[in-house]
Amino acid sequence: MSTIIKAINVSKVYHKTTIPVHAVNQLSLSIEEGEFTAIVGPSGCGKTTLLNILGGLDQPTEGRVEVDGTDISIMKDSELIDFRLRNIGFVFQAYNLIPVLTALENVEFIMLLQKRGKKERHDRAMELLERMDIADKANSKPSQLSGGQQQRVAVARALASKPRFILADEPTANLDSSSTNNLLDLMAKMNEEQKATFIFSTHDQRVMDKARRIVTLEDGTIVSDVKR
Repeated sequence: MSTIIKAINVSKVYHKTTIPVHAVNQLSLSIEEGEFTAIVGPSGCGKTTLLNILGGLDQPTEGRVEVDGTDISIMKDSELIDFRLRNIGFVFQAYNLIPVLTALENVEFIMLLQKRGKKERHDRAMELLERMDIADKANSKPSQLSGGQQQRVAVARALASKPRFILADEPTANLDSSSTNNLLDLMAKMNEEQKATFIFSTHDQRVMDKARRIVTLEDGTIVSDVKR
């Protein structure tokens, strides 16, 4: 397996008070292609900050992040936007779907930004909606979908660009047990069948039970890293 993403001695320090807060502290982590990894730990341990740094949404105070050997921590904002568009998929707790677009159009949107052709966009989006068992809702807008259905659309959108990896920040936090289990089964299936690489930040034991690697943070550092 090849290493997709590597964090090397990464720190993130916030100066909100007179005392600096180390959200992430001298952390090093490598993720290989096809992993299904959960980053876990108590609130405030640095999970979301780490995910944002891995995804180029935030810059480390120290250290660097490499994606396929490219150092993204020194990129300009304009370079990062293009890099994220082509290499990283995101799934957020709040779904972040565009309310005026249908499910199909939401999935197509990232491919539109990539300037892919109309037929390619449509075919890829429908294929993913079918894989997420939600093709029958292709013409529905987010307000017409349940939370679980919206999150399935969000996962399909994250996969649409064929990213190198998908970052999922507490993706099950707003879902009931049935929706959570269905969503996790679908993501695990995508991981197995298409080798899609998923990195979760989560408090959810159900996500941890599905994960094949558990990275535990405390005070911004890794205290345990278990593969199974």
